[in-house]
Amino acid sequence: MVASSAHPPLRLAVLASGRGSNLQAILDAIAAQRLRAVVTGVFSDRSSAPVLQRAREAGVAAASLSPRGFATRPDFDRALFARVDAANPDLIVCAGYMRLLDPDVLAPHVGRLVNIHPSLLPAFKGLHTHRQALAAGVSGHGASLHFVTAELDGGPVIAQVRVPVHAGDDEASLAARVLAREHPLLVETLRLFADRRLALREDGVHFDGHALTAPLQLSCNDTFA
Repeated sequence: MVASSAHPPLRLAVLASGRGSNLQAILDAIAAQRLRAVVTGVFSDRSSAPVLQRAREAGVAAASLSPRGFATRPDFDRALFARVDAANPDLIVCAGYMRLLDPDVLAPHVGRLVNIHPSLLPAFKGLHTHRQALAAGVSGHGASLHFVTAELDGGPVIAQVRVPVHAGDDEASLAARVLAREHPLLVETLRLFADRRLALREDGVHFDGHALTAPLQLSCNDTFA
């Protein structure tokens, strides 16, 4: 499906600490004209993060900033977000960004900052989500895209995708199954942002002007129910 051209391209800034597979999914969707967006900058807290090389190979500005160079977490976050804000994004995407954000630095960006998390929130917040899911013995797992707030993985959930947990799964096999569906979840949700169909209001997430009573659910054919 070709992206709608009713609005200017969505300007995205991406924060990531690792491989950058979600960034690659975004870049691929943009290149295929399935997502009307432009990545204005990629930012990392790790100078060796592969996501930076992915960005540069795609011609996207990429920068890293080391937390070790700052006395406090708020000092680091202020410096990082000064760079992010200079890229003038409409939306900031945390895609495997592994640091907590200072609430005061975060506050002006609430409603314009989203995070992809590998679980069906509110279940299994924090790290090692696949291990948590296996330990809990659940039959279904998945990924969520949510607005970032001061509460860890606690902001309003926008959209989710579900995957089965199979007998004999280990962390690696379950993680791979979730990641394969995490990418289309992110891209399809960003398509809604690009069409200006999603927003965070005082009463929660709004989709097409109406408050959601539950997160959007991505189906097996990558459409939202």
